[in-house]
Amino acid sequence: MNPFRSVGGRLSIALALVVAAALALVDLIVVPSLERNLIDSKLSELHDSAPGIKHQVQDAAGANLDLVLQDAAAGANARVSLFTALDPDTLLPVADSNGVSSTDLTDDPIALRAARSLSEVSGTVMRGENRYAEAALPLSAGSVLLLSASLHDSLANIHLVRRRLLIAGLIALVASLVVGYGAASMFARRLRRLERAAERIADGDFTEPVADRGRDEVGELARAFERMRERLAGLEHARREFIANASHELRTPLFSLGGFLELLENEELDPDTQREFLETMREQIDRLTKLATDLLDLSRVDAGRIHVEIEAVDLGVLAQTLADEFRAVSLSGGHELEVVDRASPAVVGDEERALQIGRILVENALVHTPPGTTVRLSTARRNGTALLTVEDDGPGIPAKDIPHVFERFYRVEGSAARGSGLGLAIAHEIATLMGGSIELHVTPGRTIFALVLPVSRRDTYGTPEPERFHVESIQA
Repeated sequence: MNPFRSVGGRLSIALALVVAAALALVDLIVVPSLERNLIDSKLSELHDSAPGIKHQVQDAAGANLDLVLQDAAAGANARVSLFTALDPDTLLPVADSNGVSSTDLTDDPIALRAARSLSEVSGTVMRGENRYAEAALPLSAGSVLLLSASLHDSLANIHLVRRRLLIAGLIALVASLVVGYGAASMFARRLRRLERAAERIADGDFTEPVADRGRDEVGELARAFERMRERLAGLEHARREFIANASHELRTPLFSLGGFLELLENEELDPDTQREFLETMREQIDRLTKLATDLLDLSRVDAGRIHVEIEAVDLGVLAQTLADEFRAVSLSGGHELEVVDRASPAVVGDEERALQIGRILVENALVHTPPGTTVRLSTARRNGTALLTVEDDGPGIPAKDIPHVFERFYRVEGSAARGSGLGLAIAHEIATLMGGSIELHVTPGRTIFALVLPVSRRDTYGTPEPERFHVESIQA
């Protein structure tokens, strides 16, 4: 891979650009600003000193001007010179604090501007290779007082700071490239591990966990990958189990049907035996029909093509209908089927779909519980919703299986239940489509499935509140 196209290379370049931009800002803005401030400060000092020196020169009155200017220069920390303006372009030196002739200043532009304008003038000038800050003040009788201070040492300090900043910046630039590339390479290695994990998952290999101990966004992404891997592994396991279960569920009745047909064709059977064989064949056909119906309902739910009606449904009537349907089945299996109608609220839903859910719940209760146990259907009202509960006093559901009972293809280990493990998943999906839910409450020796649907407005405002359903695990 081209290093400049990698995360490490790009991050290093980005850091280097940041450092270079910071250096450019320092060189173009900070250093010139510092230089201007220093010059302005020096000019301000000269400006403040000029009036006092003017009075000293005017009060000298024939004294030795060089000594007066030397004293003034010491106080102002600047060279002080006095000129007489012969004309607007010619200055005649009179005295100088250096004790030498001021001929090098006779063409000084600051002094000439003060002589022409007869007002105080300040600024900077270049003489030779040095820069000076100057302030010129006109005196009476055409004289000009000039204060000049060298900026060489101050500007040299600024240039030294600039050089050191440049050196430090270059060091920081190299360090940013090295550190940035190293840190980004570590970051990129974590991303490459996630990439390899994603490829493994895409290839169907869910055996190796996705591990990253980081607490940042990459760590969160890795944990999301791990949750996805676990979920996909569970789905893959469930898919394989479903295929195995469905194959078994299909093969067993088909093999049985084939055997009975062969017996009916080749054996001379008495009428009673024929009826028994036909009854068994009918049961196997019903078994195949149920599996096909479950698969069809599941495919419709996934495709969003399942249709539910919105109408008022009487839960009390629905519970009694379910009891009547399963009465014979419960008796043949040695179960007692009860209906407890403490409240008969009307709910909003689809009656046929609600019956389908009820059949799934009642059938599960009858199949999962041993003979001699009781299956109880009851209705209740709770906080604007109504419940159709199917309760049994069988062995219950193991705690480890409770979070998964509504998952597709899931079957409790060691369960006596037959089928594909689709019933509760289909019931949960249909209940959700009707704006309701299915709740599961398990206590020792007691299992309760509850279909929860919103109460119809007609029932809410048309009848008084009935007696509550006195089951602690169901009440809010």
